[in-house]
Amino acid sequence: MATTLPFRNREDAAARLATALAQYRGTRPVVLAIPRGAVPMGRIIADAIGGELDVVLVRKLGAPDNPEFAIGAVDERGQVVLDESSADWSGASRNYVQWEAERQLALIRERRQRYRGGRPGIDLGKRTVIVVDDGLATGATMMAALNAVRAQRPARLVCAVPVGARDSISQVAAVADEVVCLATPSPFGAVGLYYRQFDQVDDRAVAEALNPSGAQASPTQVSATPARIPAGRAILDGELATPASPRGLVIFAHGSGSSRFSSRNRFVAEALNRAGFATLLFDLLTSQEDADAGMRFDISLLGERLQAALEWARASACAGLPIVLFGASTGAAAALRVAAARPREVAAVISRGGRPDLAGSETLARISVPTLLIVGAEDPQVLQLNRAAQAILGDQAELAVIPGATHLFEEPGALEQVAGLASHWLLDTMSAAARRIERA
Repeated sequence: MATTLPFRNREDAAARLATALAQYRGTRPVVLAIPRGAVPMGRIIADAIGGELDVVLVRKLGAPDNPEFAIGAVDERGQVVLDESSADWSGASRNYVQWEAERQLALIRERRQRYRGGRPGIDLGKRTVIVVDDGLATGATMMAALNAVRAQRPARLVCAVPVGARDSISQVAAVADEVVCLATPSPFGAVGLYYRQFDQVDDRAVAEALNPSGAQASPTQVSATPARIPAGRAILDGELATPASPRGLVIFAHGSGSSRFSSRNRFVAEALNRAGFATLLFDLLTSQEDADAGMRFDISLLGERLQAALEWARASACAGLPIVLFGASTGAAAALRVAAARPREVAAVISRGGRPDLAGSETLARISVPTLLIVGAEDPQVLQLNRAAQAILGDQAELAVIPGATHLFEEPGALEQVAGLASHWLLDTMSAAARRIERA
């Protein structure tokens, strides 16, 4: 049936698009809407086909003299999709593109906080994902959104728009498994020309669409208390952060030369707090010990200190919670040794840029808990070591490679991906891990 243009409004377009997507009813699809305009549309579509709704946060990169003219887009990971011809035509320099991408990425992070209280998005792995926008002009924003979703390995990726330019539809078809577009007028004008009513959508409307029950997203309330952990003759300083009704406790073992003040671990810990997990960051070494570089690589000592923290946690306010060990660099080797030595007390292990090889192959072979190895794609030596460790760990181990990231995950959006991966993975595995500990 031919689609008559213009649509009355976004609601009309969404209803017609939902009909075209009826084949996905009953498959538990995830509908990802591009804010702001597509979010109320996404609500209608998700309700019609029985899907979950979330936002996919991408921002267009505006031209130097015309911010409304898109020369590309950036996603939550900091990955830029650039229309080279538009960038050249507009006179956008490399420095300008970098500046504009950083500016838009800051807005993306602020929107994630505003719309979802900073909570990570839905885990898209092995799900049917439908990315929705109210129209496709240059296609740069949609391309960025699709590439961001594709990196999370959905089972099927669908691009759904009421109206789009034919060239842009062909472009996104190279990334999506399916494109559902109701109309492709030619020549193509601005998207708003194909709607009788095309008012701007404000943040309140976005929040209402994402929270139909009326509950507004708000940051998780977390209480922080100092920790003093006895470890033989040493007393280790730490900080315990606890949200209301925590799902579990994540104990961090930092890498060589870091402390409980590690900005990277604290960033990830805050994301885990928002996902409902308590976190314990503590110093594996005293300040005097840390001055000795050799002690930073003493995996046996680091493992003993981590076991002391485990004992402390079992007697703390978090007693009874499933315990997860999160290790970075050499701390990952210590976490793996503790997991091998105390399988009944450790629910899971996460490694960020870790050195699992330092735990020893015999130790790795004894580990029976779910393990997530996160490595940057541009950290080739550590990536090779983690692949070898995954082979020894077997089926319970998963290797996640962050595109474009180096060892410290300093690239724009890299650490956000680490935090999101860790949160999603823990939410998916914690229930099973908790049941395993209860049976042991």
